[in-house]
Amino acid sequence: MSEGKEKKKAHVAQYKKEDVKEFERLIAEYPIIAAVNMENMPAPQLQRMRSLLREKVVLRMSKRRMMKIAIESMKDKKKGIEQLIPCMKGMPALIFTKDNPFSLYNTISKNKSPAPAKAGQTAPKDIIVKASVTPFAPGPVIGELGAVGIKTGVEGGKVAIKADSVVVKEGQVIKPNVASILARLGIEPMEIGLDIVAVYEDGMIYKKDVLAIDEEEFKARIAEAGQWAFNLAIEAGILNKDTTEFMIQKAFRDSKAVAIEGNILADAVLGDVLAKAEREMAALKSEANIPDS
Repeated sequence: MSEGKEKKKAHVAQYKKEDVKEFERLIAEYPIIAAVNMENMPAPQLQRMRSLLREKVVLRMSKRRMMKIAIESMKDKKKGIEQLIPCMKGMPALIFTKDNPFSLYNTISKNKSPAPAKAGQTAPKDIIVKASVTPFAPGPVIGELGAVGIKTGVEGGKVAIKADSVVVKEGQVIKPNVASILARLGIEPMEIGLDIVAVYEDGMIYKKDVLAIDEEEFKARIAEAGQWAFNLAIEAGILNKDTTEFMIQKAFRDSKAVAIEGNILADAVLGDVLAKAEREMAALKSEANIPDS
């Protein structure tokens, strides 16, 4: 029995051993490792993506089993790396980089292009048909739209979609009639490009819901946090390079207000105190109904 096992081991193709060793080397060398799904990725787009990322990443693809063996062999040297194995979906590949996970995801996401939906594909997100007037004349198309859950009417001799409609929910398989309607409406809900499923860094796994950051919203939150920190520092009297000038100006305004209120005849407020006295005199004169002399 042992001889049989040894015979099987001896017949493992050399290229497979080298393939596993190459993945082990890359796993050891690079701190950031992403599992990507290359399913439905046309060759021209793949070549363009390779060219775009050549300076930043190493993209390697092999049989799932070979990659799994390499990952499992490195789990004692790289804590938590085995968590990538369940993330190798569809037609899996691994990306190795020293860039940060969020920058990597952002770069790859920005270089995806829209594509029409095909029957049998899985919706990457909710597919929504927006309310609008279509170019179709009333006819059988009304029933076809209704069959996929789209409410319609007629406006100006054309079929109108009355309300936004979710025709396929995220994760559901796209049916042939839905794919046909989407194509006729010119809606391209799919994306051609590398699909990052998860990214490994220092024992942590980051999935799409964490990596997909709205940059504008993130910038707005940073700006808002900065303003809150500034306001807190002002209220607490914390002097630093950002607050010192503002706090000196505020102290000057506050002391000036106190001096005016207390009728203190200092150089900086003399005119304001005299103007205040004149206003109070005029108010008293009016209240007492004292005529001009």
